Amino acid sequence: MKLYGLFAALTLGLLCACVPHREPIPQQARLEEIPAQWRSPADGTAPIERWWQGFGDPALAALVERSLARNTDLLTGAERLDAAREQIRLSRAALLPSLDAVLGAERSQDFGAAGLTTTTAAQPGLQLSYEADLWGRLARLRQVAELQYQASAAEQQSLRLAVAATVAQGYVSLLSLDRQLALTQETVASRQAALHLAEDRARMGYTSELELTQARAEFEAAAQLVPQLEQAIVEQEHALRRLAGDSPGPVARGTLDALHPPAVPGTLPAALLRQRPDLYQAEQQLAASDLFLDSERDRFLPQVQLSASLGRLYVNALDYDPVKVWSLGASVLAPLFDGGRREAGVAVATAERNQAAYAYRAAVLTAFSEVENALSGLDRLASQSDRIEARRTVLTRSLEIAEDRYHGGYSSYLEALDAQRNLFDTQLTEVQLREARINRLIQLYRALGGGWQAPEHAADGS
Repeated sequence: MKLYGLFAALTLGLLCACVPHREPIPQQARLEEIPAQWRSPADGTAPIERWWQGFGDPALAALVERSLARNTDLLTGAERLDAAREQIRLSRAALLPSLDAVLGAERSQDFGAAGLTTTTAAQPGLQLSYEADLWGRLARLRQVAELQYQASAAEQQSLRLAVAATVAQGYVSLLSLDRQLALTQETVASRQAALHLAEDRARMGYTSELELTQARAEFEAAAQLVPQLEQAIVEQEHALRRLAGDSPGPVARGTLDALHPPAVPGTLPAALLRQRPDLYQAEQQLAASDLFLDSERDRFLPQVQLSASLGRLYVNALDYDPVKVWSLGASVLAPLFDGGRREAGVAVATAERNQAAYAYRAAVLTAFSEVENALSGLDRLASQSDRIEARRTVLTRSLEIAEDRYHGGYSSYLEALDAQRNLFDTQLTEVQLREARINRLIQLYRALGGGWQAPEHAADGS
């Protein structure tokens, strides 16, 4: 008996020694230190779940909420999340014993002293089987399923954030198109009046045919923009309603000037990036792949199966005193040779773990890049907006002077037309810049994983 125990211990030791070495995460996948400008403290910061409400537009808030409730991509993602949740139940079931009901039946004929006899036997019973998780492999697989569920939940949050940001940016673009259309219609009306005046002056011989044709050309140039903008508005409305899970139709909305984007704080701590669901997803996937690698290495160790059965044996139909039968047993499955299947499984799991590590590093670098791009873009657009506002002020005064000179007979109408054209182009650019600034702010919200909340002491100006 002692020799048997010694042999078993020796065999177990040899099998444990066959477990392949666990390779570390590649050095190239490790994260470097974060930039110095991201080391500011995170006091008073917290995510804003419904950041779109900070723009002060009820129509925008209603549209985003409706899209989050009805978007088909989100509904599809919710089903994937349910499937991941059920995978946890499957992995937990592997840790529990399985109980089965069995029924065996047999009919036989034997030739003996009494001649040919026919025997019918039936054996109903219960069978219990259980794999003893000595090395924690099944427990690790359960943890893998839970981590994968967390990753799926984070993926769903990433999708929600993407839908909210896309809807908000599309809504702002729609308001911008509305404002551009209004400016264009005002310009068309102004140039139509100028064209009538040029026609009257041409009939009286006060102006040349060149000025008349130029006035007509400028009127047509502005008028052709109206149907183009109207079509763009219709398409933008349909795109927004599709995101909201609705059929094509109009979209209730406010105005671009009524939007009040919140101010961006002077410093944004690196801790805000922890709000990004895609980073959390990559982190959970890395942890899951690391645990799965351990479970693959555990396949080199013996598996212990416990079994038990209990039943009764009935012989012939009139057997009122069946025989009780039962059994208890244990078996050890020690892998010896499988053609390299287990080694390949460990190699595949290692490669997948390394892929997850690289993906996590890439996600972190992408997060920093997106935030930096959004912040720098806001700074540049703010500077550009100041310049375009100053240009609009100057061109407005220039147009007044040109029209006064034209009506006073000191200059041709071409000078006034040139001033009108410059002012109109500048007004359109100003609207487009406001759209770009607001959409860049929405991009910053998305890059930060939702938003931020200003410190409490900032409200009183301290």
